[in-house]
Amino acid sequence: MALHAKAKAEPGYRFYALYDKLYRADVLMHAYERCRANKGAAGVDGITFEAIEQYGVSKWLGELAQALRQEEYAPEAIRRVYIPKPNGKLRPLGISTLRDRVCMMAAVLLLEPIFEADLPAQQYAYRAGRSAHDALAEVKVGLDRGYSEVVDADLSAYFDTIPHRELKLCVARRVVDRRVLHLISLWLGCAVQENDKRGRKTRTTLNRDTGRGIPQGAPISPLLSNLYMRRFILGWQQWKASRQLGARIVTYADDLVILCKPGTANQALMAMRTLITRLKLSVNEEKTRTCDASKEYFDFLGYSFGCYYSKRTGRAYYGLKPSKKSMRKLVERLRDLTDPRLTWLDAATEVQTINRVLNGWANYFCLGTVADAYRAIEMYCTSRLRRWLLKKHKSRRNGMLAYSYEYLFQTLGLVSMTRRRSYQPWAKV
Repeated sequence: MALHAKAKAEPGYRFYALYDKLYRADVLMHAYERCRANKGAAGVDGITFEAIEQYGVSKWLGELAQALRQEEYAPEAIRRVYIPKPNGKLRPLGISTLRDRVCMMAAVLLLEPIFEADLPAQQYAYRAGRSAHDALAEVKVGLDRGYSEVVDADLSAYFDTIPHRELKLCVARRVVDRRVLHLISLWLGCAVQENDKRGRKTRTTLNRDTGRGIPQGAPISPLLSNLYMRRFILGWQQWKASRQLGARIVTYADDLVILCKPGTANQALMAMRTLITRLKLSVNEEKTRTCDASKEYFDFLGYSFGCYYSKRTGRAYYGLKPSKKSMRKLVERLRDLTDPRLTWLDAATEVQTINRVLNGWANYFCLGTVADAYRAIEMYCTSRLRRWLLKKHKSRRNGMLAYSYEYLFQTLGLVSMTRRRSYQPWAKV
């Protein structure tokens, strides 16, 4: 794209005229298609994609373009819902209206190519051509190259505490168009609507009042979070106290690890705390720690890294495997799917649902030492499925005799986890 090429060729160039491109018909249509592909629920106005398509997508986008052109557009409040976290707590998630989501996505289409040219190699989240697997491979390479001490860092409510003023300065460093900057300010200060204990709708403006936080779940949020994390990485590279440590940083959104040479992890932890404080963020001291990967394990992006031993040769090596927490989440999901109260479901439909869950999990957890994890998951899954089938058919027979492996895998078509193999992308590095 021309914007990316210009930004890459001239690191100091600032873009003055972007707003008029925001309401172009092709840009809005592409933004709508991206939002439509992501699906998602309706916002506070209750308008769904189905309702828009019944009304007429071109007509609806034309009205949005007109509002942007005449600078009459104003975002609606964000509908807040809560999703459960593995620790039993609830994570707040904001659902913007479809109108606001399409407008944000159009802004992302224009701004992402510009800022992608500036993001450092240490950032892997929300970037084309990069993935969590690439971040994991980078950690593995760092351990193999002698960076065996690790700062396993956790930031407290990163998305909710990003300061607006400093964030807008990050945007303004490249974008001078005041109308685009004004839009970003409007999105950052959106009101939040939720239901109280009595079911009444209430609205708050905490982000606007405190000048902190970006709306989680909004299309613009991943780009803004990357922009602010970039400040930490640049600060680490420029500050003498951290630069001289020669550590390697790997970040994925708000997940952060610092790989250090032996004997330097505590210095790196102190430097990280200082820089995070300067950025007006905070470190979760309960979850942040240093560890020696040759003696203990640390978790990153769902995997446990540490020193493992080959079953064939007995040789020690740095590796990774699915973490206990990741295994536990899958087990809980499989337990819910094979609930005895769901025996009214068709067996073929039940197996198809289980297969989707297993394939999705295994497609991500396919790196490093996975054979033991796959074997344990398969044993648990077949046991639960047999119990579910016995309950469904009101049978008291032995589960293994009534429903053999051949029946489960060949007749019902259950996915076999043990036939999958590990994939190691760092072999090419």
